[in-house]
Amino acid sequence: MESGKKKEKKQEKQEDPMKLEIAAELGLLDKVRMEGWGSLSARETGRIGGLLAMRRKVRRQEAFRSSERDGLS
Repeated sequence: MESGKKKEKKQEKQEDPMKLEIAAELGLLDKVRMEGWGSLSARETGRIGGLLAMRRKVRRQEAFRSSERDGLS
């Protein structure tokens, strides 16, 4: 039975461009664009999540190092 409610488009998050970049690198971008994130398997989702977490960690470390250098000058 349909409830008559339309599914609202989720608001874009800050990490979405990075998620799309990773999906493209893994060859999943077409699938995501055509069927949505929900169409991915747990393995595919986990792979994207793992790479996303790794890249965020690297960015935080780079930002920390940069701020340390700026503070010491």
